[in-house]
Amino acid sequence: MILEKVIGILEEELDVERDEIKPESKLKADLGADSLDLFELISTIEDECDVTIEEEDYGKLITVQDIVDYIENKKN
Repeated sequence: MILEKVIGILEEELDVERDEIKPESKLKADLGADSLDLFELISTIEDECDVTIEEEDYGKLITVQDIVDYIENKKN
């Protein structure tokens, strides 16, 4: 399941407890990601989920669910 995979990536990359990561969690406000974290996160997601996230779409990825939806749309 994509959500579980994304949560695992976020847990490792952002050093956040799994139970703190919800679909509605905001990457910056709730999980404490800064610009460098987001860049590394996108790179890891691209590698582990076999997708390419377009640079112009970076700003659209605000919540965990945004990432999941983006990956699901790219896979279909």
